[in-house]
Amino acid sequence: MQCAFIGAGDVVDYYLNNFDSTSLELTAVCDHDGARARHLAALTDATAYTDLESLLSTESAPLIVNLTSHQAHADVTRQCLNADRHVFTEKPLALDADTATALVDLAKQRGVGLDCAPINHRGQAQQHIGSLLADDQLNPIRVIYAHAHAGRVTEWHDNPESFLAVGPLYDSAVYPLTLLTEWFGPVETVRTADTIDVYPSHAESTPERPAHVEATLTLAAGPIIRLTTSFYTPHRSREFNSIELHGDGGSVYLNDSGSLTATAQSVSVGGHGRSYVTAPPITSSSQNHSHISGPARFARAIEHGDRPVTGGQRGAHIVRVCNAIEHAAANNVSVSLSSPELRCTESRDEHAYARSLRALRQDTYTSQSHTNPKSSEMNLQRHNSHRLPPVGFGCSRYRNGNYIDRVDSIATAIDAGYRLFDMAELYGNEYRIGSLLETPGTPSRDQLVLISKVWNTNHAHIAEACNGTLSELGIETLDSYLLHWPDAWAYQGPLSKLATLSPEQQEERTFPTDASGNRASADVSIESAWQRLEEVCRRGLTRTIGICNISAIELQRILDIASIPPAIVQIESHPYRPRNELIEKCHMNGIRVIAHSPLSAPGLLTEPVLQTIADTHDVSPAAIAISYHVDRGVIPIPSSTTAKHISANLAAANIQLSDEERNRLQTLADTEFER
Repeated sequence: MQCAFIGAGDVVDYYLNNFDSTSLELTAVCDHDGARARHLAALTDATAYTDLESLLSTESAPLIVNLTSHQAHADVTRQCLNADRHVFTEKPLALDADTATALVDLAKQRGVGLDCAPINHRGQAQQHIGSLLADDQLNPIRVIYAHAHAGRVTEWHDNPESFLAVGPLYDSAVYPLTLLTEWFGPVETVRTADTIDVYPSHAESTPERPAHVEATLTLAAGPIIRLTTSFYTPHRSREFNSIELHGDGGSVYLNDSGSLTATAQSVSVGGHGRSYVTAPPITSSSQNHSHISGPARFARAIEHGDRPVTGGQRGAHIVRVCNAIEHAAANNVSVSLSSPELRCTESRDEHAYARSLRALRQDTYTSQSHTNPKSSEMNLQRHNSHRLPPVGFGCSRYRNGNYIDRVDSIATAIDAGYRLFDMAELYGNEYRIGSLLETPGTPSRDQLVLISKVWNTNHAHIAEACNGTLSELGIETLDSYLLHWPDAWAYQGPLSKLATLSPEQQEERTFPTDASGNRASADVSIESAWQRLEEVCRRGLTRTIGICNISAIELQRILDIASIPPAIVQIESHPYRPRNELIEKCHMNGIRVIAHSPLSAPGLLTEPVLQTIADTHDVSPAAIAISYHVDRGVIPIPSSTTAKHISANLAAANIQLSDEERNRLQTLADTEFER
């Protein structure tokens, strides 16, 4: 779609970044400063104008991108809407709420679209927090701290006059306000507000509006916001543009509400009674956003026949909130905002607002179980409809030759954002995990993928073992139940709460021997064990079934007799042991592959090839070992007891390997590798 830029100031550089990656074509630019207009036109092969009316009468571009100064936004937008052009405008939409609302009404009357920056609610980290709110991990959210400090604009901006004219509310506070209204719906009340006229005495010019503003607001879904926005507080202060949400289930911290891209450290979560841990957004590089993403998305909607005004409505509401804060501060009163037709949230993201509101009104946690697995709609044939995260978390207690308590690290993994947890009867800690699942700060059941495994001694007693696991976890059904190994050993009775036994007692129960000291085996074939797994699945005790530690030949034996094919195959895999043949066979049969022990192969993490690739991506060799699996469509389940490593392992899913790096990793395959 052809578009025109109105305004050629400093903000244009942000909109030109990644412009060529969009379907937009810049045909005209306009600025009252002829030199700036001509310079931008020369850079973009566009036609330069110094008069908006001339551009609108000469150019046919249907989309106008309004990049003028703060005070000029409303007048330029109105002129373009009256010329039947779609408008995407920089923030704020206007400086007066009635003017902003009139612009939305005008767009509707003319049958054109109106959108408004900022688009920070579509950023990676912001979307990630939206997903945390949607899975009820932290809800209900009750208190929010929001900071928006643009700093002393006269010290860092070449042309600060526009900023000084509007003050921090209309320039900076719009970022957290846009984001919070996207998550929780409109602001209902300005409870209190105060302003301070403070600015460095050595500054050559000072803000025309108060330079420091503090307010307490109530959102539609119930949370109370303490908002602080300032031109006095330096933009390099500890709290620059952050948001911190506090709920009954824990807290989440976003270090920059306005950023459109995310780092692994952008989001931190502190579950109920727990310290904060980094919760890296799991996204691909193709999801990076830049300023031009707003107009580009707007243009796509227009090309599809839409005339969206949701962004304009949100922008108008933000202006009304800013006006109300100023009025509340000037008159020492609270202000109620009524907006009966307001839609601040985009339709695909409204679930976060609705669910937070529901949780607040219920004032309780209601664990959401899966759809009844006995329903006739249950698909017993394939696992394809069961989405799995790119990285899971291993819950084994056995590390470096010792049994250890894993509950704290599992809680850390929940806060970090893991949603697939690999458990087992052998690990003996499912009752501890069950207790954790019942505590505040744990996502709702339907947001978790819970996998467990039946131990070798229970191949003839699979239903009994599965019921024991479900009882200890306190759930009705597993997402997948696997044979831990294809080998069957002598039955030792139920293996409940093994973690309460001494290591010697655990070994005696789980690794039985006969009178000669050899492994006490049982006459249970892999085929008959599989048929028992199928019966467990039919009874609704697990959604799907699978098997671990098998060969391609053993997998084929199961496929030959299975009425319910495996959904998951879990195997040891890493660059030394890629298991390509088996993985390819699984993928061809619609079977997901999980890689256990992805980091523990001796020598792997000191491997020079991994270190070289890791240096390129500024990550650890462990991160490359994990991304190696994600890149192949395999789900690694690393295990760690260190918060830093837990977060870094999950963040590794974002690493994009090059073809050359893939080829170098393939050279590490060792056909003779054995532990």
